[in-house]
Formats: sequence, structure tokens, C-alpha cells
Amino acid sequence: MSESTSAAQTDPLARIAALPGVAEAVQETRTLVDRLLGHRILRRRSSDVSMESSLRGACASAALEGAEVAMDEIREGHVYDTRIKGALRVSGELGSLVETWPKAPRQVLARLHTLAAADAVGEDALGRPRREGERVEDPLGLGPAPAPQVAHARLEGLYALLAARTSVPALVTSALVHGELMAVRPFGWGDGLVARAAERLTLIERGLDPKSLVPSELGHRTLEDGYASALRGYMSGTPEGVAEWVVHCCEAVRAGAQDSLATCEALKRG
Repeated sequence: MSESTSAAQTDPLARIAALPGVAEAVQETRTLVDRLLGHRILRRRSSDVSMESSLRGACASAALEGAEVAMDEIREGHVYDTRIKGALRVSGELGSLVETWPKAPRQVLARLHTLAAADAVGEDALGRPRREGERVEDPLGLGPAPAPQVAHARLEGLYALLAARTSVPALVTSALVHGELMAVRPFGWGDGLVARAAERLTLIERGLDPKSLVPSELGHRTLEDGYASALRGYMSGTPEGVAEWVVHCCEAVRAGAQDSLATCEALKRG
């Protein structure tokens, strides 16, 4: 039995990492992110790049929820759409949740939803998994969400995987986190905001992007035509569909890293 086959049997995520095309996409993405992390401007201006990445990522995530986003208005503080306000709150608090995420993912997801949905749902629904009969928003047209009890069971499985501290690349783990949260849509409103934040949180916590420089949400927005399609592939549960989703997430992270590289170059030029 080969080492990779043995790993796939003991680590469920290793099976995903071994799917066709995944390793190549991970390596290509890692190379570009490392290039970003090595940019000279970060020696003096990493906080500026991180702040810009945070803002651009939040705006992109809100846009994927259907919000009309104008960056100039947001920079000037003219924010009225509940989705934009929620995305900005989530983005602003992400850094404080990094250490808690691997220890208490359930608590972090509840906090993310509370931040995302504070202006959109009743106080009793903030951070609480949806109940039978409650509406599930579907801005991406993914189709019906699973029943609450099914969503709960899948979330418990996700928590177990996160607790196991898999050895597979951060890009694979973060893609699974994002995909599962979008597949089960645990809260009913703002699930996309939560899922994309959780993906980014995983990339930070697992060491791919420790300074939070990469707006992966912007990458998904840039690849918007393929985003919902790739999610449906993941939700199908087929090896091909899951591989397509992980590769898409790698492409989104690359697009986000490329955007931050452009920010670095702009700061370099002054």
C-alpha cells in the first residue's frame, strides 16, 4: 500500500486532495501566494495591504449576495444595504476569530452569522441554526437546502474534520469548509457571507495567508459565472464535482492574490 493510499484511508480529506487536478491547482496557487508574501512593500506596508484586501473582499462577498456595491461610496461611509453592512462587520472582526476557529468552530460560525445578519433578521435568529419551516435565501440559485436536521448532522461532521487537524493543504480544507456551509446553508440568511468568511479564516489559520492579504471572496466574485456552477458540482457529491469545486477555490485564491499584488505595486509606485 502506498503512503498516499494509506493517508487517504486515515484522513477523509486526503481523498479529496488526491482527486485529479487538485494537487496541480494547489501548487500553482501556493506559488502565487508565496510570491505575494515575498513582495518587498510588505516589509513596511503589510497592514495597508491587509486592510485593502479586507475591504475589497467584503464588498465582493456582499455583491455575491446580490448587493449593489460601489467602492467609492463604501470608502466614504455611505453604506445602507444590509448585506454590505454585514459583510463589512464580518471582515472587520475576522482577525480576532483566528485563534478560536480551530478550537470552537461552532461558536465562531454563530458569531459570524450574528455579525452578518445583525440588520437583517430578528435578534432571536442571530447565530442560531435555522428551524423547520424557516425560509432559506438562495441568491445563487443553488436549489432547496437540506432539512435542518440534515444540515445539523453535516455540520457536526464538518466540526469533527476540523478538530482532527488534517494534514492536507489549507486550500483543500478551506474549500471543503466553504462548500459544506453553502451546501447546508445552516442559518437561512447570510450563509454566503458566513461561508466565504470561514474559507478565508481557514486560509489564515492554516498558514497559507497568515497576514490576511488574499481576498478570496474577490476571487469568487471575479469568477462569478463559475462560482454557482462549481458549488453545484460540489453538492452533487461526485468525485468530479468535488474536484471541480476545489480547483475553482484555488483559482479564486489566485485571483485574490493577483489583486493584492496589484495593490502592492500601486503602493510601491506611491
